[in-house]
Amino acid sequence: MPDPQISAIICTHNRAAYLGGAIDSLLVQDFPDNFEVVVVDNASSDYASPESSTSRTREVVEARLGDRRLKYVWEPEIGLSVARNTGASEARSEILAYLDDDAVADPNWLRVLHAAYQSNQKLAIAGGKVNLLWPSGVSPPEWLSPGLAQNLGAYDLGESCVYVTAAGLTPRGVNYSIRRTFLEKIGGFDVKLGRVGTKLLSNEELRATELALELGWQVVYLPEAVVLHNVAAERLNKAWFLERGWWQGISECYREQLSDRAGIAQLGRGGERILRGVWKSFKYIRDPALRFENFVFAWGQIGYLSAAIRGLIFAPKSTTRH
Repeated sequence: MPDPQISAIICTHNRAAYLGGAIDSLLVQDFPDNFEVVVVDNASSDYASPESSTSRTREVVEARLGDRRLKYVWEPEIGLSVARNTGASEARSEILAYLDDDAVADPNWLRVLHAAYQSNQKLAIAGGKVNLLWPSGVSPPEWLSPGLAQNLGAYDLGESCVYVTAAGLTPRGVNYSIRRTFLEKIGGFDVKLGRVGTKLLSNEELRATELALELGWQVVYLPEAVVLHNVAAERLNKAWFLERGWWQGISECYREQLSDRAGIAQLGRGGERILRGVWKSFKYIRDPALRFENFVFAWGQIGYLSAAIRGLIFAPKSTTRH
């Protein structure tokens, strides 16, 4: 089989209920050239029973291995960034397109992404619009603001192509692609960032975009590269968003440390953000969505401060020679 023009990679952990739909959406892509689909099983343990020797996740993949474009890879170390790096090392093409295991790609997804890289050799990262796919009979709760919906993966910069110049607008990991040579140049996805089991760490894509912009590469939003992201019913409660906000704050602290912006200044930034979030929660007290969004923001900054304080306490002590 000739080398693929683009590699679609799914990193998965105990998501058998959604995984089949994600794989199937890739195997029916309207892509004129050769492509491959790499599924990285990140230590899934969803066995049907204690006697089962094969996880449900592996069964979903094996049921589709008759398609020669599909490849199964086992990664025993839990961590999304670890799994993404494994997927990159196992894939054979220059363009790596990552799809979440609970997402469904539009039929032209790979074609749009591939064309963008072919037309721009300075393009390091590209991603597209992410629309939310709600469970049957479920509507968004009144306390869910558009800002908080982004925590569920929603991402929409409009109907025109946008070159991203601010890291905060980076394409989301649900619908994300990267050029291999650039990924190798930055040493892969940072394993200190990205989800690890139940720890909702993030910001690995944001960090990659920061580095791309610093190194003179380009990052682009492609509105025609559309993905639908399933909203898990268990995430539609306030406790999940508070936990997500907490880990977002910790992730932001780690990202600043990686960017050499750690230190006492983080305490001031965190304190100011907490006060701002609390004040806005009271300001929008009659609006349940904005009130809760700002409360989540303030709660997340407490997580940010806790990580900053730990960083100050456990930072390596500098030594002075006499």
